[in-house]
Amino acid sequence: MISPGSGLGPRERAQIDAVVALIRGVLGPDVVGVYLYGSAVADGLRGASDLDLFVVSARPSTSAEKRTLIDRLLPISGSRAVAGPARSIELTIVVQADVRPWRYPPLLDFQYGDWMRADFERGDWPPWPIASPDLAVLLTTVLLEGVPLVGPPPAEVIDPGPRADLDQSMLDGTPDLLADLESDTGNVILTLARIWTTLASGEIWSKDAAASWVLERLPAEHRPAVARARAIYVGDELESWADLMPRARRTAEYLETGIRAQQGSDPTPRGGR
Repeated sequence: MISPGSGLGPRERAQIDAVVALIRGVLGPDVVGVYLYGSAVADGLRGASDLDLFVVSARPSTSAEKRTLIDRLLPISGSRAVAGPARSIELTIVVQADVRPWRYPPLLDFQYGDWMRADFERGDWPPWPIASPDLAVLLTTVLLEGVPLVGPPPAEVIDPGPRADLDQSMLDGTPDLLADLESDTGNVILTLARIWTTLASGEIWSKDAAASWVLERLPAEHRPAVARARAIYVGDELESWADLMPRARRTAEYLETGIRAQQGSDPTPRGGR
């Protein structure tokens, strides 16, 4: 059940309902489960929080079905939604047989996110299904906090992975994050901060809580970029990096150093803050 403190207003609930209806319409009876996770169910939506939905399907989606999903999601997601700016939707689909029993890296059947909008609008998307290290983090998060919108609790349809695979997934995904720094600066910095806190504490924290944890441990020169990313995320500032981009690059590299230094730690993953 979604808590009253989730920050979901009528428009967010309408977006979620639209995505669930879309999934049911495309995949039909092959939908095993649909789960809401992330800020909406952990500690409440922030200014720049996405609506995160995770789908477990009994079969792979076809190319035509992927096209339908993209075409129907583009008009309702993010700052360019046709009815006016809306929450960005992140929708991930896995095939149950690809993730249960557990194997690493898990296979991703489909994913929509507004960071891929330009590619989608050109008719270009990844050659799904693809191996996705980052999917290990999403699966762990859904198991810890996912709220069923369709189907049984997530633990009944997906298996947990070992701590070593979760750690490896975060390490494996770091180069791709750094490659996106110019185009997705705030999100990359906050995701690096969250990776560091997860490796250090064993807890999957919200992005703003992870930024606060990291800020207490950073040299002064690296605090402005993390503080800016956090302020954008909670809605206190608009996205702007022209004045901080060279420093943001150095800060991202410093965060990566902190992540690598945590390799080999062994706390057990727990729910986010």
